[in-house]
Amino acid sequence: MNTPISWIKAYVPELSCTDQEYVDAMTLSGTKVENYERLDENLDKIVIGQITKIEKHPDAEKLVVCQVNIGTETIQIVTGATNVFEGAKVPVVLDGGRVATDHSGAKVPGGTKIKKGKLRGVESFGMMCSIQELGSSKDYYPEAAEDGIYIFPDTATVGADAIEALGLHDTVVEYEITSNRVDCFGILGIAREAAATFRKPFVQPEVPKTGNSEDVNDLVQVEIKDADLCRRYCARAVRNVKIGPSPEWMQRRLANCGIRPINNLVDITNYVMEEYGQPMHAYDLSTIEDQKIVVRRAAAGEEFQTLDGQDRTLDENILMICDGKKPVGIAGIMGGENSKITDDVKDILFEAACFDGTNIRLSAKRLGLRTDASGKFEKGLDPNNAEAAINRACALIEELGAGEVVGGIVDVYPEKVTEKRIPFEPGKYNHLLGTNVSEAEMLHYFKRLEIEYDVDNNELIIPTFRQDLECDADIAEEVARFYGYDNIPVTLPSGEATTGKKSFKMRIEDVAREIAEFCGFSQGMTYSFESPKVFDKLLLPADSELRKTVTISNPLGEDFSVMRTMSLNGMLTSLATNYNRRNKSAKLYELGNVYLPKALPVTELPDERMMFTLGMYGDGDFFTMKGVVEEFFEKIGMRKKTEYSPEDKKPYLHPGRQADIIYDGEVIGYLGEVHPQVLDNYGIGDKAYVAVLDIMKVTKKATFDRKYEGIAKYPAVTRDLSMVMKKDILVGDVEKVFEKRGGKLLESMNLFDVYEGAQIALGFKSVAYSLSFRAKDRTLEDKDITPIMEKILKDLDDMGIQLRK
Repeated sequence: MNTPISWIKAYVPELSCTDQEYVDAMTLSGTKVENYERLDENLDKIVIGQITKIEKHPDAEKLVVCQVNIGTETIQIVTGATNVFEGAKVPVVLDGGRVATDHSGAKVPGGTKIKKGKLRGVESFGMMCSIQELGSSKDYYPEAAEDGIYIFPDTATVGADAIEALGLHDTVVEYEITSNRVDCFGILGIAREAAATFRKPFVQPEVPKTGNSEDVNDLVQVEIKDADLCRRYCARAVRNVKIGPSPEWMQRRLANCGIRPINNLVDITNYVMEEYGQPMHAYDLSTIEDQKIVVRRAAAGEEFQTLDGQDRTLDENILMICDGKKPVGIAGIMGGENSKITDDVKDILFEAACFDGTNIRLSAKRLGLRTDASGKFEKGLDPNNAEAAINRACALIEELGAGEVVGGIVDVYPEKVTEKRIPFEPGKYNHLLGTNVSEAEMLHYFKRLEIEYDVDNNELIIPTFRQDLECDADIAEEVARFYGYDNIPVTLPSGEATTGKKSFKMRIEDVAREIAEFCGFSQGMTYSFESPKVFDKLLLPADSELRKTVTISNPLGEDFSVMRTMSLNGMLTSLATNYNRRNKSAKLYELGNVYLPKALPVTELPDERMMFTLGMYGDGDFFTMKGVVEEFFEKIGMRKKTEYSPEDKKPYLHPGRQADIIYDGEVIGYLGEVHPQVLDNYGIGDKAYVAVLDIMKVTKKATFDRKYEGIAKYPAVTRDLSMVMKKDILVGDVEKVFEKRGGKLLESMNLFDVYEGAQIALGFKSVAYSLSFRAKDRTLEDKDITPIMEKILKDLDDMGIQLRK
């Protein structure tokens, strides 16, 4: 939002401050200033001169020598401009003055200083300027010559300040307006903030009643078919339109806002849009068939040609302005070619409406057509502003003699927006801010903001243009803005003192990082967005539940089009990168979420599960990875026996070299060697191992509680068993026998040898365990251990396991 300070002062006439004071105060009161620019910066000693005589240069065919009256004297200036003539009034830079650009038209920091001198032997005591050399352009001064000296109108005063005559003694301020402050997208909103900030009176523009004896309701009727998308529609008519240039003061104000003046009619609509923040549109009344305006949704596939000459294909979500037979405009975005204003127009219909902001934004995006009007509508305008804006436009029509305003107004307003009421609770505001502002001072702030106070009900009445004020926190912010953020004292936070700490889940994640890094793993981070193609790389079957993903509605591309359901692709991609960069070994870990949809199509948020993923190649094997997992379990208090089951065959892991990790009867993860074909798919030329743990399941079973046990008082009894068994018998099943029969006396078991070789039959293996028994209340004897060992040997025999001889 850009505003010239001169326009602000039109509504805050007592405002008197420097530019820096203005921007500092406005920023501190909440209207943040991004930048400001003095339009007359680097313009100095420039007056209006009148050319009294022109002669040819004696030594240059393309130069002329001009005698120029500057009010106090007549000076000689040599120029090459072709559009000068005797009697012309022109901007003259005197000796020692400055212009904004150099001879090429480029702006120069600090400007270009003009000095008297000689041009081809003839003295020149100044310079006549083009509008470009004064830092502007023909876009904003349409009367300026395309390539030549700027010519003032005959009414200009010789010797007067040329910069003032051009309206360049002004400062344009650029604000960063947040989308909730819709009122500040107009000059009046900024002026109201400036008046409140500097404690000066705010003066609304005078809008006299307009209109002849006719009634516009006899000329046109309005029907809103989709009231959810159009909250209000106001229309007024103007007869006998006279199109011509707008007055200089209006052109200057528009130009200083960065809007190119066009003609009186267009300039009035732009002027009101900037002043009130309410976009308007004008239709040729003669093109409105059946004397009717209908506001409705477009039909799917409907074609419409906009003012820019482009044919647009519409859908049923786009709101249209139609007459009795055809569409004449896309609501809030752009009018149609079939109802545009031409130089031959006689009667016009003014429109000021309030459309649904979200619908306008989405429609503009679908059409690829964003305009100044749509940019304002999409913020969500105040419906009560529409009538004031259209009346202001009609007043300007009469003031500028641009036409005859028809009496009355067509106003369709299905559900009127009324002022909100918020309880006045000064104690709560002070408590929230840590201030001690009196009630009277608060009410003084609110009065300057046009917030009324209902004494009887102790309520604040919020004007409809302040849509951002909804609760006590918003009111407290208004108090803070005008009390001064810099005046709020430093106070200690109130409330019960507590010791902050990390959540239990975060502590588990910290241990996971600690153990992984202690074991030589480096942390990696991979994308949650993946390509559906990764499931083929991981050899997942077509009916796998993991292929059911949350699809991104506006992805960057196919490679980032779904939310990942497993963390393995990111880990293998990272390992592949290390392998292809010739790292002999790599150990990586990641703590990241996977996203499992609860239903497809998605109707609610997916199940987000944190996964602790480990991956490595090079140094280490399956048992190295298993050791890291068990070290992690030990650290977080998971001391029950962890089981490993090879029953669930995962296609992306090597057959026979993978296992589900089972704890307390529940699968909490898996580990194994990556399938050779998967390794090929990722370009990894070495064996790789992975482990994945579901942190949510792990967290439920972890504990940081520790129970002290004293040093054992009685000695342990050990027994060694060397057994021969088939290769397909799992040592985990053997250990279950030890646990079952050893009972409370079994203190520990240690697998210390596994052998397969020439001394063992083919298909068999030798396994050796050391069992340790201990009682807490006595020294164990053979009579205590022998029955236990007999039961163990019997169960082993039933499994086909024999003692090695």
